Amino acid sequence: MSEFKGIPIVPAAEPKPRSGDKYRTPQGFSAIKDGIKAAAATPPLQVGRKPSWLRAPMPAGKAFDAVRDTVREHRLATVCEEAKCPNIGECWNAGTATLMLMGAVCTRACRFCAVDTGNPHGWLDTEEPANSARTVQLMRLKYVVLTSVNRDDLADGGAGHFAACVREIKRLNPSTAVEALTPDFQGVLADVETVVSSGLDVFAQNVETVRRLTHPVRDPRAGYEQTLQVLAHAKRFRPDVLTKTSLMLGLGETDEEIAATMDDMRAAGVDLLTLGQYLRPTANHLAVERWVTPEEFERYREWALAKGFLECVAGPLVRSSYRAERALERNNAGLRKSG
Repeated sequence: MSEFKGIPIVPAAEPKPRSGDKYRTPQGFSAIKDGIKAAAATPPLQVGRKPSWLRAPMPAGKAFDAVRDTVREHRLATVCEEAKCPNIGECWNAGTATLMLMGAVCTRACRFCAVDTGNPHGWLDTEEPANSARTVQLMRLKYVVLTSVNRDDLADGGAGHFAACVREIKRLNPSTAVEALTPDFQGVLADVETVVSSGLDVFAQNVETVRRLTHPVRDPRAGYEQTLQVLAHAKRFRPDVLTKTSLMLGLGETDEEIAATMDDMRAAGVDLLTLGQYLRPTANHLAVERWVTPEEFERYREWALAKGFLECVAGPLVRSSYRAERALERNNAGLRKSG
């Protein structure tokens, strides 16, 4: 604050960045809001109005507020907020949340994802393992999903930090099951082993889309085969750990490609699969090619079960961590079957 002729002058607050704008984070590095520059916008594709089955209730309620306050008190980012998940109200009101580690800025820029993009230049919150464990304890979680941004700026892709968070959560909450939805660590299998050996119960890495659409849907540093290799190695290294992946539908894939992708996943030893509708987060992201009906999701789920997955949670609003603790109940995580 400065003064002019004895009158205090308070500096104006920095305007909030708009989607696609570059801004400077509180840690001092630059990032792109929502991940994709405005100049890279994809022309809108008209597939009709969003159907009724994609309407999620507005997040509200005492339990929702309690989870939000706990997360913010401990300076944690959640994928629920950062990726604009449509299930945030349902999950947070159930007292659960997916914690996003290593900050809210990703070094990659996938064309489907609304997480901010930038280069954190090695920044990490050293208190995050302890804060994560304490948050799980305060929320009394029996099952927690940990995910993270990609951190290609770190020598190990953040594997050591991810593993430290898992170990601290298990130390403070020994009865809590931990699912880790991790980056691909650029395919470095030693880094995969670091995370898989940390005491987790489920290891997940998302294929996201079929082989043909991997690029441009995913960042050039990601890869269809790279993800499958990560999942296969995790299963070989720790056969007792469940492996899991996710596929977005509505990006232009065919039924034949969906079936082929399921076969590739099973060949990699994947146990659990989630299927959900891709929703365009901003005008700068990839357009939706089609709306997949609840009946189609149920049919794809039956395909997956017939191919040997332990469970396939499938539905328009399903995301990779949706009701993750219920995945082995063999009832589509409680979703009602269509028809």
